[in-house]
Amino acid sequence: MNATTRRSYAPEIIVAAGCLIALITFGPRASAGLFQIPMTLEFGWGRDTFSIAIAIQNLLWGVGAPFAGAIADRFGTVRVLCVGALLYAAGLVVMAVATTPLTLHFGAGVLIGFGLSAASFNLVLAAFGKLLPEAWRPMAFGAGTAAGSFGQFLFPPIGNIMIEQIGWHQALVVFAGSVLLVMPLAIALGTRKGTGPAPVASAVNLPNQSIKQALTEAFKHRSYVLLVLGFFTCGFQLAFITAHMPAYLKDAGMPAWVGGWTLAVIGLANAAGSLGSGWLSSRMPKRHLLAWIYFGRAVAIAAFILIPASPATALAFGVVIGLFWLSTVPPTSSLVMLMFGTKYMAMLYGFAFFSHQVGGFLGVLLGGILYEQFGSYQIVWWLSVALGVASALINLPIVEKPVERALPQPA
Repeated sequence: MNATTRRSYAPEIIVAAGCLIALITFGPRASAGLFQIPMTLEFGWGRDTFSIAIAIQNLLWGVGAPFAGAIADRFGTVRVLCVGALLYAAGLVVMAVATTPLTLHFGAGVLIGFGLSAASFNLVLAAFGKLLPEAWRPMAFGAGTAAGSFGQFLFPPIGNIMIEQIGWHQALVVFAGSVLLVMPLAIALGTRKGTGPAPVASAVNLPNQSIKQALTEAFKHRSYVLLVLGFFTCGFQLAFITAHMPAYLKDAGMPAWVGGWTLAVIGLANAAGSLGSGWLSSRMPKRHLLAWIYFGRAVAIAAFILIPASPATALAFGVVIGLFWLSTVPPTSSLVMLMFGTKYMAMLYGFAFFSHQVGGFLGVLLGGILYEQFGSYQIVWWLSVALGVASALINLPIVEKPVERALPQPA
């Protein structure tokens, strides 16, 4: 291994730092639904006001992800993560002091959305692809995703306790302080042009390929387009459940702790699901794994809304849907790397994630708008079921092989 490909840190340190970043950044975002009821009660807003803020957040997270990925691919990961952490923390503080819908939309929507695009597991997984040996990658993708899930398990119960003990304003400020821990952790994920081991089971990297050429190649590739389209459903389902599950359960007459613990159980189960997905990604066709995940979600959601709601059914649903929650990420990121190599992985995964976040935007927004119009979330629940079946079918025709490229000729 020459000087241009030497890693600064051992794989164990890289994985540990990346997992901690995923945990810290995913936790506050996964707790957003806890703040809907106290904020709307204090200011007399409708749920659509809060939903618009979280919808903007999801959309801008997706819009910013390809650009943050392209900058990280070109100039390295550390600076992008640090800027993202600062924006994320600032957004939480603005959200804490917001007294008007416009301020809420700016803090919770714009600042946190762009902050997440530059400081979340998207960049962590891309850094893993660049820095880790081939044998480490599938499980590292699963571990990074699982760590984000554990953040979802850890933060909502803590958020509930803080809201009750010190108030929702102060709880958001504490979350903002925790996000700043990303900055020292980011050092271990430093990547530069030419960093990392040469890819083995992926497309040949073209040293002189431009960003425009990479994008043209990707969006002419049928399997990549199918992968991107299928990822829309993942975002729709996850964002809707994250933002509206606590309110849905409260409407069913359950205490606030049920919503918080349902989100927490989803996160804990997802840690197991993501690790299992990472393990399965190297042992079965990834398109089949994705199809089963999307179909499993559709069945779980249908069963949940057909069975009378109770604390037991809510927590059971949390366990089941949690196993499928972010388990789409390891096979999706692995397919992007397999098709196109590691050079522009952060950017190309970022475009797939943009589709995910457009789905998230619509899931959160429709949840709020349709609730205000009909007084119920049923339409969005059933739309989630239909999209799950559609994405299961969309992923089946994907061809799992590297894009054909001419080998670079020696000088």
